[in-house]
Amino acid sequence: MAEQSPTFSPLYRQIKGLIVQALEAGEWLPGQSIPSEQELAVRFGVSQGTARKAIDELAAENLLVRRQGKGTFVATHADPRALFRFLRLASVDGSVSHPQSVPLDCWRARAGLEASRNLGVEQGSPIIIIRRLLRYGTKPVVVDEIYLPGEVFQGLTLETLQEWKGSLYSLFETRFGVRMVRAQEKIRAVAAERKIAEMLGVAENTPLLSVERVAYTYGDRPVEWRRGLYSTAEHVYLNELS
Repeated sequence: MAEQSPTFSPLYRQIKGLIVQALEAGEWLPGQSIPSEQELAVRFGVSQGTARKAIDELAAENLLVRRQGKGTFVATHADPRALFRFLRLASVDGSVSHPQSVPLDCWRARAGLEASRNLGVEQGSPIIIIRRLLRYGTKPVVVDEIYLPGEVFQGLTLETLQEWKGSLYSLFETRFGVRMVRAQEKIRAVAAERKIAEMLGVAENTPLLSVERVAYTYGDRPVEWRRGLYSTAEHVYLNELS
């Protein structure tokens, strides 16, 4: 049987991969500027246009952020504009509001079959499970159950979650050096069980959105699996397509 030819990768894609490797290695941290296109071109021995094309693609994927007159920076979850990249809830009246994260529990466990598959860890490996509410004003709208690989998030406690003032992803980035770069979600309709209904202040069997997400860091490595139940009485799941 004939051997398959190696897949051709355009030069700018190869440079893009090298830049991602540098990001993963922590050479440029979230929020920091990266070298100019000219400097990157010299570093990698390519034209400035090739370096620019690689940066353009990374910016389109939200790994880098271009700032007019200032340069190019590593994207960060500490930027308030990054909040709604992963959180797609919007008020039905169109108003914009920021949710309050209310941590309820944080405990250690061993990965079962689902957690091991979604997090890419061995079954029985240590994991951390977080349960929290997202409130808009005084109204609870989301119940999240979040699973994390224990080795990556060593030291995470309920007290840490309660003391943190920013988003959960900004905590992961700042305290644990883990940046979420993409996520995959599955959405379906479910009926509210009694305990969840009480937490969200709705009647039992009220229709809810179940949003299951796996979030990935550099190298397409899964580092979070979460299951959220969303009340849509006053909010909708908003996604822009282009």
